[in-house]
Amino acid sequence: MISAFTKVAWQKLAPGLEELHRTWPNRGWSWDGRLNCLASTFSMVHLTEARAAAARALPVEWTGSTIASAPPRVQNLSRQYGDIRSGQLFLTGGPVEGLFAFGLWWPWNNGLTISLRVGLVDIEAMEEPYPMFREMFGATLG
Repeated sequence: MISAFTKVAWQKLAPGLEELHRTWPNRGWSWDGRLNCLASTFSMVHLTEARAAAARALPVEWTGSTIASAPPRVQNLSRQYGDIRSGQLFLTGGPVEGLFAFGLWWPWNNGLTISLRVGLVDIEAMEEPYPMFREMFGATLG
């Protein structure tokens, strides 16, 4: 059951995530249980559309050279996911009442493909609002 606090925060955060899903150029999303987030992979052909869609929900971009100026919570999360390497972005949206979304923009070494992973900070896979988040993107636990 979702707490009243989390429900209010989710209601404020959800519209941006819905817009990300609606405008995403590659419709496929899956659950990445290893990183506890949603994932979609796309080709460089969709780069401009994908960046614009991601910015709707995750408007703040952090790079390896700017992450030191991020709030401590963002810096810690970046370290949790292996820091930011060259060409990668750590994206954030929120916080809204303490709840915020993050994105891991990871270009592949082949130069042709990028993965975007989107998650909710400090929430476990089965805790609300993650089930609603997965449902929004059509991803199930695998």
